[in-house]
Amino acid sequence: MPVIRILFLGDIVGEPGRKAVIDQLPHLKQTEALDFIVVNGENSAGGKGITPRIAIDLLRAGAAVITTGDHVWDQQEIVGYFPTEPRLLRPINYPEGTPGAGSVVLETAKGRVAVIQAQGRSFIQPPLENPYLAVEKEVARLRADGVKVIMLDFHAETTSEKIAMGRMLDGQVSLVVGTHTHVQTADEQIFPGGSGYLTDAGMCGPEESVLGRNIESVVWRFKSGMPTRFPIAKGSVRLCGVMVDVDAESGACLSIRRLSLMVPES
Repeated sequence: MPVIRILFLGDIVGEPGRKAVIDQLPHLKQTEALDFIVVNGENSAGGKGITPRIAIDLLRAGAAVITTGDHVWDQQEIVGYFPTEPRLLRPINYPEGTPGAGSVVLETAKGRVAVIQAQGRSFIQPPLENPYLAVEKEVARLRADGVKVIMLDFHAETTSEKIAMGRMLDGQVSLVVGTHTHVQTADEQIFPGGSGYLTDAGMCGPEESVLGRNIESVVWRFKSGMPTRFPIAKGSVRLCGVMVDVDAESGACLSIRRLSLMVPES
């Protein structure tokens, strides 16, 4: 039975996060015998958005696909880059005609792997079209085309919204993993229908921080109520994500485990 080992890394935050990811991906690919790597890069450019240069660097380091989220358009130059790079995804539930795509299918030595990106609607901007309907339609299309291994990055704020998506897709996809909150949850599991699930992968960013940002700035904002800048924190980086083994023939998740790796400041 051919098994595909997939690694997904959560929101990459700023230069510290992307440097750690780029440095560690080749090592992780070898030591963990990874077949396919997906990273969320929506905060990789100074904590807001992603640039073409950063996307290229992440792909060269070993990422097969880069997902994004609500900060996808924060760097203006990325808009024109989307049509040139199908491995960079924006949420699939944007209106028709939006640059880029919300899913991609790639060939691997062990078969085709599909990645879908969607964005939630609870407490997150901008408000997009219904992600459940958009994802359900895309999964049906992919399965009709014979794609067995399908994973979804659901970029959403609330746990209920993510769990509901995972339950809806149980038995239809290999993995549903949440992003956006930057805090890794401890509920990794395989649902009864064979789909792997984790509510949030966490972030790849500075450990001593508030969601990757300078602690003092965020605390001052909460205490004073006054607007301020939130610079990216410094120091050692924690890489957070999830690793799954998937049956390449059926698409069922065989095992799932969280990744939480400390990378010392270089």
